[in-house]
This record gives sequence, structure tokens and C-alpha cells, in this order.
Amino acid sequence: MAASGLRALIVVTSHDQMGDTGKKTGFYYEEMAVPYWALMDAGLDVRIASIKGGLAPHDPEGLQVVGKSKAAVDRFLADPSSLSKLQRTLELETVDPRDFALVFLAGGHGTMWDFAQSETLGRLAGQAYDSGAIIGAICHGVAGLLGARRSDGRPLVEGMRINSFTNAEEEAAGLTGVVPFLVESRLRELGAKFESAPNFQPKVVRDGRIITGQNPQSAELVANELIAALRLR
Repeated sequence: MAASGLRALIVVTSHDQMGDTGKKTGFYYEEMAVPYWALMDAGLDVRIASIKGGLAPHDPEGLQVVGKSKAAVDRFLADPSSLSKLQRTLELETVDPRDFALVFLAGGHGTMWDFAQSETLGRLAGQAYDSGAIIGAICHGVAGLLGARRSDGRPLVEGMRINSFTNAEEEAAGLTGVVPFLVESRLRELGAKFESAPNFQPKVVRDGRIITGQNPQSAELVANELIAALRLR
């Protein structure tokens, strides 16, 4: 496979608090583990980074998964080498985007407090795209694209077909008043061509080298599109 030997970077949140609710959050395991194993099994060298580096917090609810997602999560939890990558994530500031053929932004509500706010992540995503990398993101992880700019200064998502966790899904989850912003609204404001499925139904959107998934249920679809895009390199 053309992907063999290439490097991929998965970025996860460093934030572990759900606003002022007292609830723990972080990255969503299935949104990280399903793409992780797809890329690993395709022969890529997969690294994991976070905004601050070190131990990455996970959302406890992200472990309550079923089907193929559960198999991927269980496989990750049983693999010491993979777990060590989460325990010692790379600090994003130290990462060179030119080293990676693919950059993937995993979701989880924690991202709402540090992905869009990170100038480093915005710069990395924009530079990786400009250097020819595939850019993937899922659910709230798409927030990491909000600050990304192309080399000409335009928003990376401008004019692109994109999806993410929707405003309707955030409302259904009862978190509209908790999160600091709504990803769908911000994407639309930046000129993205937003597409979506009904609440909590799987959907993936691919526009060139940008691949986005709507929600945790979309993890497998996103992983498949990432591999398909890599085969075209």
C-alpha cells in the first residue's frame, strides 16, 4: 500500500473539565482509536500529540461504545505501546507539520476549550495542508480547523464541504449553554459549505484532502475515507 512507511499525527485535547459543570471530559476514545488502528494497520507510523503534551485526558463516556468501535477501543486499551503514546503525548508546539502525510484531529468535548483557542494547532493544520497532507477531523475535533489558514491567509474551511457535531446535536445533548461556542455556527461564519445528517447518524464529508466526520458514530466512515485518500497519494 502507498501509505506504508508514511507518518500520521493524531491530535487530542489536553482539557479535562466540562465548563463549570464539574464533569470530566477529554478526548472521545472511539474517535481516536478507530482511525488510529486503521492507520496503523495500513502501515503508517502513527504519533499522538496534544495541546500541552503529556498524559491526555479521556472522556469517561467515550468508553461506553459498541460494535466495531468497542473492538478498536478494547484493542487500544490492551496494547501497552499504544497506551504509552497517550500517556506521553507529544507537545504540539514541538511538532513539525511537514513530517506528516496526514493530520487527524480527534474529538471529545474537551476540544471545545483548547482546539480553536490554540494558535499552534491552527498554524499546524494550515501548514500541513499547504504542504500536501491529508487533514481529517471528527465531531468536536473539527474545532481545530477554525483557526487554520491557507498560505494566502484565507480560512482553511472557506468554500470547503465540511461537517462536524451539529448545533442540533449539541442541543439534544443539553450542552448548548455549556460549550463556549457552536462548531457548526463557526464553520458557517467562516464560509464553509456545511453538510449534515440527522442527529447522531453517521456521516463523513470529503472535499479534496479535507475529511470530516459528524459524530462518534461516524468514526469508521472517517477512517475508511482517510485510508482511501492515502491510497491516492
